[in-house]
Amino acid sequence: MSEPPVAATAREAARVLLLDADDRVLLFVGADPHVPDVRFWFTPGGGVEDGESLEAAALRELREETGCATAELGPPLWTRLAEFDFEGERFRQRETFFLARVDSHDVDTSGFTELEQRAVHAHRWWTVDELRATDELVYPTALAGLVHDLLHRGLPSVPLEVGV
Repeated sequence: MSEPPVAATAREAARVLLLDADDRVLLFVGADPHVPDVRFWFTPGGGVEDGESLEAAALRELREETGCATAELGPPLWTRLAEFDFEGERFRQRETFFLARVDSHDVDTSGFTELEQRAVHAHRWWTVDELRATDELVYPTALAGLVHDLLHRGLPSVPLEVGV
């Protein structure tokens, strides 16, 4: 007899596509502490707290995870549904991505939570060409093309659904 599927915890998250003056994207690399060999790159961001707007969550997460408190958010760019396991729990996360720009920024991760300290290993700024060329796992998986389109076509008129 097979095990019944585990119900996923529903979660709303705000993520930030942080671009510098050279149009490089800031990404973090990390892993589920329960599966440390499966590394993946992702944008700053995280869960929306009770009573918090998506925009406020994006700015808070950006400040906590990068030390950047001066960036202004643009409108929502993309949305996606992320389904994943983390530390033995199943999540179904609706993500909204916002654009923010900085001339340059020295990332300060001193605001990381205890979980982020265990799960996030490094960060780096990526060019679109580097994203296109990498064999590393990057979320969203179409990030290189999405950033390219954003830089060459401008902001979408409505947030684009960028997949599961």
